[in-house]
Amino acid sequence: MRLDLALISKHPGLSRRKAQAAIEKGQVLVEGVVCQETGHAVTEATRVEWDKDRRALPRPHRVPSPYPVLYQDEHVLIVDKPAGVLAVPAPGDGDEKSVLGKILEAAGPRVPHRRTFVGRVHRLDRDTSGALAFALSPEARAGLIALFRDHKIERRYLALVEGEPEGNEGRIEAPIALAYVSGRRRLARGDEPQSPAFTRYKVRERLGGAALLEVEILTGRQHQIRLHLAHVGLPVIGDRVYRPREAKAPPPVAARRQMLHAETLGFAHPLTGAPVRATSPVPEDMRLALTKLRRRPRTKPNAASRTLPPAAPRYPSSTTLRSRAQTTSRHASEGATRSRPRTAPPATEGASSPSAGTRGSHGTVHPGRPRARGFGRRDGRKGHRAR
Repeated sequence: MRLDLALISKHPGLSRRKAQAAIEKGQVLVEGVVCQETGHAVTEATRVEWDKDRRALPRPHRVPSPYPVLYQDEHVLIVDKPAGVLAVPAPGDGDEKSVLGKILEAAGPRVPHRRTFVGRVHRLDRDTSGALAFALSPEARAGLIALFRDHKIERRYLALVEGEPEGNEGRIEAPIALAYVSGRRRLARGDEPQSPAFTRYKVRERLGGAALLEVEILTGRQHQIRLHLAHVGLPVIGDRVYRPREAKAPPPVAARRQMLHAETLGFAHPLTGAPVRATSPVPEDMRLALTKLRRRPRTKPNAASRTLPPAAPRYPSSTTLRSRAQTTSRHASEGATRSRPRTAPPATEGASSPSAGTRGSHGTVHPGRPRARGFGRRDGRKGHRAR
């Protein structure tokens, strides 16, 4: 919940505009600490106080950003990075603009005679979208770097992968080699220089030959998620670097980039200690891929989700053919028995009156047999009916 909405819920007579003004003046405390960020994330259990008589503080300086802002205060900025853009400048990329460069470019003209401080804290791969944090002061940068180094950052990703894991959750422990060759990382071999890497995942949705995973990294190695998931047979859809080259079947859905999204970024504020948590919405290309997978007919449904019995085999087995042959033979035998002509019983003495039987067309008397109506009449020849 946003801080301004939480303040309104505690003070129903407060309008949205007045709530935001009170927060920006520094009159609202979160867990005893002043917070001037109206969109600061809080929970129902968070202690939020409003001191009307508190002296107003200067409004926090806002750094303009060409990207959607997920969180911003005087010291921290979190933006929603799109796929296809560098997070920070990298050697060998020439003059290509990065997210950091575009933010500095947008902030420059608005702050004359003073360069806006925007410091790099971490990075995302070019084709990975989602929450990306920057420091807006040297003190905040030092604190955030320490949090990342000590692995005290909550980082959760969404990964759309080929295949489905056997269980609903798993943990991958595989050290990554320090060598970086031709834009690729690899798992460490033996005692070569390496860094420990730990990844946890759980299934958020099964999609019949694909799955949407929620991935949490406990260490932050370059390409860690993509390399670990490919290692356990669940390559990220659209990943042309780590997808097994021997894979012959095409991916379950086409994608122009790896379907990996940094959904959540959370940490304790480096200066105030207040909880900071930003969530990035699922990007459009990932939503489109999910929609296509959900609409695709599932040829191998899970046993737990199957609602119809399995379809009968298209071609019958040899046992079925023998059973059908025996049934056909039995029916043919019974039909022959039913179609065999009936013979008249021998005439008995004294059966000459018409009431003792029926008379045929040639005067032949069939004793003991009443005349049938609607079924024709016999013509005197045994086993034939008149036409």
